[in-house]
Amino acid sequence: MAPPAPSASVSVSEEYRTLVDKSYSKFSRLREFPPYGRNKWDTYYHKAFQVYSKLWKFQQENRQKLVETGLKRWEIGEIASRIGQLYYNYYLRTSDAKFLSESYIFYEAIMSREYFKDTGKDSSLANKQLRFHARFIVICLLLNRREMVHHLVRQFRNLVEEYCHSFQGNDSKEWKLVMQEIMRFMKADAPCDTSRPLRYSVLLDQHPALLREVSSVETGKSLRLQDAILASYYHNEVKFSELTLDTFRMLQSLEWEPSGSLYRSKNVDTSASSSANATPLNKGSLQLQIPDPSLPPNPHKYILYRPAVPQLLLALATACEELSSDSVLLLYISASGKLPRSSQAGTTSASGSNSRLDSPTDVSKSSTDSGHDSAQEQNGVPPSPHLSSPRSPGGILSGFNTGGLWLGGKRSAGVNFLYPGDLLPFTRRPLVLVIDSDNSPAFEVISGQERGEPTAMLLSPTLQPVEDRGSAVASSSSSGGNLFTFFLTAPLLAFCRVVGVSSTTLQPSVYEELEKLLSSFAAKWGDDLAASSTIHFTWARILNDPFLRQLILRFAFCRSTFCLHAAYRGRHEYIPRCLPALPEESSSISKILEAGIYNLASSLGVVDQFVFSNPSALTNGALNVKSQSPPTSQLSTAGDLSDGSWSDSSEAVGATKASSTVEAR
Repeated sequence: MAPPAPSASVSVSEEYRTLVDKSYSKFSRLREFPPYGRNKWDTYYHKAFQVYSKLWKFQQENRQKLVETGLKRWEIGEIASRIGQLYYNYYLRTSDAKFLSESYIFYEAIMSREYFKDTGKDSSLANKQLRFHARFIVICLLLNRREMVHHLVRQFRNLVEEYCHSFQGNDSKEWKLVMQEIMRFMKADAPCDTSRPLRYSVLLDQHPALLREVSSVETGKSLRLQDAILASYYHNEVKFSELTLDTFRMLQSLEWEPSGSLYRSKNVDTSASSSANATPLNKGSLQLQIPDPSLPPNPHKYILYRPAVPQLLLALATACEELSSDSVLLLYISASGKLPRSSQAGTTSASGSNSRLDSPTDVSKSSTDSGHDSAQEQNGVPPSPHLSSPRSPGGILSGFNTGGLWLGGKRSAGVNFLYPGDLLPFTRRPLVLVIDSDNSPAFEVISGQERGEPTAMLLSPTLQPVEDRGSAVASSSSSGGNLFTFFLTAPLLAFCRVVGVSSTTLQPSVYEELEKLLSSFAAKWGDDLAASSTIHFTWARILNDPFLRQLILRFAFCRSTFCLHAAYRGRHEYIPRCLPALPEESSSISKILEAGIYNLASSLGVVDQFVFSNPSALTNGALNVKSQSPPTSQLSTAGDLSDGSWSDSSEAVGATKASSTVEAR
């Protein structure tokens, strides 16, 4: 009698296909949940994760039999890619960076084994390969793996060129747009390539345990940052995937830098890692990037890509409902108060998720819109009078309805225009409001009219200087991102931008010393602010949170820079505002602030651009700055990565409560 091997193979194949169908069904179910709320998403997520765990183990144990029955390499790659997406979306739900690192492990394994390489003439497989690279670029950007990003971008560009040469149609045009987006994004964010991490680093910033507590806060009244909602909309703004440049920077500034390892890796000798088996981020180095367990968890963040106003308000309502009694919510919005004049802004620009690409790199047609109208808007050319903003309905709240922010195009103004009054119901809970817009003063009317809790507001200038320092534009995210957001996330780079010094021309050692100088002065400002007897209760109760304290200190640095700069001092349109007012310790006349800016300006040789009250009395801590050509980055070649067991991570996921949607494309 013949051995039962064939029937056994058929049984293995059938069981495998059943698991595949079940896993894909669970995966698709997660897409139906909104990207906020902690109701049923975590339950479905754990079920999907368990199925994929079983599927991955099954294909490993039965690889030979499955290959004999027709299993393709790209199918294995697709399973690994889905697992990577599950980890990535769990990170989006929880802001727990270790799941982002787990996602990297699977994506790096897919790339090193070239699961999607042999696409042949099959356009669907070629699309899978392109989607994989686009997702991997996003993962590497969030992990600050800049060298790997540049390596992937080069590969991605070659793949797009091959795809467009082999296949014709709309997909080719869309992939070209995706390529243009990432190139534009990398160019705009290039100053951060050689800078310190944007994340809160205990090596460069004050450790939370060393922060001076605010003495004027009643016992038990200090609040911690639990949730943050980050949203932006600009016509023709710099973005990649669903991350705009401004939200990308803010997202990083509200997280802990994992053990400082990413910052140290920029200064170590990489020559020993240039062998064929080296990889820019291997599994061993990932273990070093696990955050210090003594640090608090990262605040949870909702990333809203070009949200309609009802979507934003729903996310706000959900976050307020889930906010604990000892916590505060941060709302950051980067948007224009002027209506985009392009007729396409209300159709394509506001609906970037309508792309035909089945991937997280949805192509926004706004990237191909004419720059003429956008340039007019950025340079302060007002739109037609009847389109400047929706009319005020009058009545007792008319002051709350005469200005606001455009979160979309003019064809759907009813759902795309945010009034200050729309935020009043959410002032029943502690709220920190950060508005980066040319119409930020419109939100000042909220102060004093809250419905229960006083709101802390950081409002941007209405104008920002450009590179020639001889003109200005309205706040805009079309080139290098908004300057106010840049100050809140990378203050030294923003300072260099204001004074016209390219950070890439500075010696790395000098730049590092400037960062340490700025950090030391920030620590002094923070201690003085915490010790102040005149600080408003609204600020006092959030100043003990390290992320919020850092935002407040960077705001003070931004305001002092413009107050002391000869080209902008005395001009209110360049000065950011805060409500309630901060005490004298953070104002431009503070001696510590003035001394810090003087030392930075001296080190960069731009003292003549500022007007100081008494330069001779200021501490001279200037460095000897020498310019040099920016160093060329050396990429390590990616090697193979052995299959890693992820059962431990699976257990960790099962023990964690999550909250956001999987965009499984």
